[in-house]
Amino acid sequence: MPINDLEHYKTAFSDHVMDLQERISKRLFEIDPSIELIEDLWERKDHVGAPGGGGRTRAFSGEVIENGGVNYSKVFGKIDPQFSKQLGGDSDEMWASGISLILHPRNPRVPTVHMNFRMIQVGTKYWFGGGADLTPFYPHPEDFKYFHQTWKDVTAPYGQWDAMKKKCDEYFVNTHRDGEMRGIGGIFFDHFNTGDLEADFQMATKLSEAFMPSYFPIVDKRVKEEFTSEDEEFMLHRRGRYEEFNLLHDRGTMFGLKTNGRTDSILISLPARCKYTYRYAPKKGSPHEMMLDFYRPNEWA
Repeated sequence: MPINDLEHYKTAFSDHVMDLQERISKRLFEIDPSIELIEDLWERKDHVGAPGGGGRTRAFSGEVIENGGVNYSKVFGKIDPQFSKQLGGDSDEMWASGISLILHPRNPRVPTVHMNFRMIQVGTKYWFGGGADLTPFYPHPEDFKYFHQTWKDVTAPYGQWDAMKKKCDEYFVNTHRDGEMRGIGGIFFDHFNTGDLEADFQMATKLSEAFMPSYFPIVDKRVKEEFTSEDEEFMLHRRGRYEEFNLLHDRGTMFGLKTNGRTDSILISLPARCKYTYRYAPKKGSPHEMMLDFYRPNEWA
């Protein structure tokens, strides 16, 4: 493939995710007029200390969204050769651009959500990756079905639903917690390269566009529901499990740290509040005990 073609798609993808960050930010202000935004434009050095790109971090906090981040980045330059091998590249030269989002709502009846989409090049190899998954704290199966159906519909034209759902079910798992998922899944894909750059680019951007209709209608539906102290207690403990996954298992966290990313921007995925209690268990017969059965692979769509 002529390098100019690849450069064209790299630029187009980076422009797309930057624009998507803007549109999601606007939607958050519509949902929560009280929301406060801290925006940081940051730069990084690569593995040898040369300029290596940067990004735009947006941290949100308000009455609806307790804390969250919507991040854009475009980074490049030298990386540790050993880490390049782990990535599956054939050089110590890397380029990556993407959007990464995490929203932790204040109301336990509104699910936490994560989304990211990225394009990466390491040497002559390049690929797309990303996905979205939902972490609810209250049993609203109709919401889980809606979320999964949205992603099933958008992946169907590419024949990728079964593979991407399965990979999500298998990836976002606290293996140290007897295989318990951090949420109820969604889609996940990585190292996606069919050899048709145009088709792969179109798929990755099309999937990224599905995030807003997959999640924000659930927020609109649940945000004004009343909740109890037991609901909040369960949410805080489940946030603790969420944090365990991000710190122990998440490859995106490791990628950011290994490529000299900005630590505060990487760890913005962590909740502002969480809780740990030795051998915590919800009350018998409660909706929260019911939720524990849902943190396993299910056919929602």
